[in-house]
Amino acid sequence: MKKYVVLILALASVCWLHMPMAAQENEAFVVIVHPDNPEQSISKKRVSQLLLKEVSRWSSGVSAQPVDLDSGSPIRDAFSRAIHGRSVSSIKNYWVRKIFSGAAVPPPEVSSDSAAINYVKSNTGGIGYVSTAARLDGVKILEVGNK
Repeated sequence: MKKYVVLILALASVCWLHMPMAAQENEAFVVIVHPDNPEQSISKKRVSQLLLKEVSRWSSGVSAQPVDLDSGSPIRDAFSRAIHGRSVSSIKNYWVRKIFSGAAVPPPEVSSDSAAINYVKSNTGGIGYVSTAARLDGVKILEVGNK
């Protein structure tokens, strides 16, 4: 009987230690753009390209103006893993290489959903992401497809 109690306690402690990481992976986000953006949906690949500045213009010709949440944000972690397929630290390393090569600078980072929303609605080519719990006044949500 003691063996089972010890085993159950050991399993419970392992699960408890991994809860914060699991919670971060389940953070929900939406991709937002300026309300005048004619796009209704977008692929994950295209979102990634816009945020990584691999593509600099929307299909309409408007200059893309991406914004990121702070690197410590659980929403940014969820976004990076779902859209880029990489961790936030991997994306940070990507930008370090781009900066040192003189190729590009990263998008501005903001500390909150409301700051990301204000940035996107203030820039015609704006694109960002926020928590599904955010008040989305003045921006448009894009449906993100898997391709």
